[in-house]
Amino acid sequence: MSYPIDISIIVPSFNENESLPELTAWIAQVMEKEDADYEIIIVDDGSTDRSWETVKTLSEANRNIKGIRFRRNYGKSAALFCGFERARGEVVFTMDADLQDSPDELPEMRRMILEDGYDVVSGWKQHRQDNKITKNLPSKLYNATARLITGIKLHDMNCGLKAYRNEVVKNIEVYGEMHRYIPYLAKNAGFDKIGEKPVHHQKRKYGKSKFGIERFINGFLDLLSLWFLSTFGKKPMHFFGFSGLMMFLIGFLMTIWIIAAKLIHQAQHVKFRPVTEQPLFYLSLVAVILGVVLFLAGFICEMISRSSSDRNKYNIKSEIN
Repeated sequence: MSYPIDISIIVPSFNENESLPELTAWIAQVMEKEDADYEIIIVDDGSTDRSWETVKTLSEANRNIKGIRFRRNYGKSAALFCGFERARGEVVFTMDADLQDSPDELPEMRRMILEDGYDVVSGWKQHRQDNKITKNLPSKLYNATARLITGIKLHDMNCGLKAYRNEVVKNIEVYGEMHRYIPYLAKNAGFDKIGEKPVHHQKRKYGKSKFGIERFINGFLDLLSLWFLSTFGKKPMHFFGFSGLMMFLIGFLMTIWIIAAKLIHQAQHVKFRPVTEQPLFYLSLVAVILGVVLFLAGFICEMISRSSSDRNKYNIKSEIN
């Protein structure tokens, strides 16, 4: 398949006015050395500084620079999704606008896509220049959890510098805060050749980080949501139905045991506590009720899933007619 240009570089930006001229000049310098036909798509995610005026000025000076401006701040996932829709390059890159990602890494990552056959190449900030307490340690814990749940052996899942085969970005949907897990989204879409490359990480030159410690908590919750959707999204009855059935059986067996114990004590004329005075009886009733509720939830989710417009969504790798 032929593509209009060689490389698309998507740069989500939020109040990064000072860094944009330096970043685009650096990218252009690297692309000229590679003799590559390229485009830089800057997505202004509702900036409140002069970022958009800067993007317009840069675009007038360099026809390869394009801009998209949101009416308000929608988040990085929305910016990437919008950029992915418009990307025309055979290889698509994403990188942050804060100059912490080095454009010098682009040629080698492109080679890994085209020659080594990777679908996705993720950067690995092996030697981070961030605060070790607030960034490095939480990042290590976060990435260890992500590797365990996703099964993708990446050291830095959340690195903004990534390279994709064009086919990948056209077959995944990035929403909410799922930009952290694009390799996992790609894997679930059938693009499972995922690699990584150690990349140079620089200290922030202008402004300050837009992300706080809460992103690790939100990231973990998003990871659980994505894992659940990818595992049970098409078969919710397998989760809710099984859980409900197990809960119902446990409650039912506990109830039978309590009643049987009462009858045995009565037959042996042994003093026993009334059933309604036993906490276990009420726990068993709760288990039975929860079991029924979970089973019905699975049944309803199954009907919704079967009526979904993408219930038969699939990606074709190749075809012979």
